[in-house]
Amino acid sequence: MTHQEKHFTGSELLRDIVIGMSDGLTVPFALAAGLSGTVKDVNLIVIAGLAEIAAGSIAMGLGGYLAGKTEQDHYNSELKREYEEIEAVPEREREEVETFFAELGLSRELQQKAAAELITDKDRWADFMMKYELGLEKPDARRATKSALNIGVSYIIGGLIPLMPYFFVDDGIEGLKISAMITIVCLFVFGYFKSRLTGLNPLLGGVRVAVIGTIAAGCAFGIARLIGG
Repeated sequence: MTHQEKHFTGSELLRDIVIGMSDGLTVPFALAAGLSGTVKDVNLIVIAGLAEIAAGSIAMGLGGYLAGKTEQDHYNSELKREYEEIEAVPEREREEVETFFAELGLSRELQQKAAAELITDKDRWADFMMKYELGLEKPDARRATKSALNIGVSYIIGGLIPLMPYFFVDDGIEGLKISAMITIVCLFVFGYFKSRLTGLNPLLGGVRVAVIGTIAAGCAFGIARLIGG
């Protein structure tokens, strides 16, 4: 019988979607809620909401891009250092390889043989040290761009959900009521599936995300009412 291991492998994409969608659902929702407490013109709420979504998606996307570039630069810097150490202190680096195999339970003879085979190729040797000594996987060269697009698009999609009802009403409070119902449900669904994919309790995760979004919007609405009198 064939054994199939069930592991979720889309962690980077999921992380980007979670970052973009969670903020996209929450921030424009809170902004629209706050404006609904003081602004009578729905068009102003829509314009402000769209402006925030545009600015937020760009800012979040740039943040994702910089994070991806930083990860790539860090890996390249450490890889360069590994090559330098292999050239400068090869015996010490070989001992570290043998130590790794020793921790796997291999005999002294096998440790030496495995290390001797590995270090015949400096590229393979450096990659091995990066992965097993430093715990660093080679990042995708296009990771930064992908992350920026994933986060930015997720933010836009998430942000349009709470703003959409305001396109079809003439009163801010009425738009807020519809927006709140739709957004809270979406927050719960989002939190549910996010938690399910990451192995957490999906119901608890859904409730937690929905509550956080609701509190943020409620605080924004209350502050706006307090300031606006």
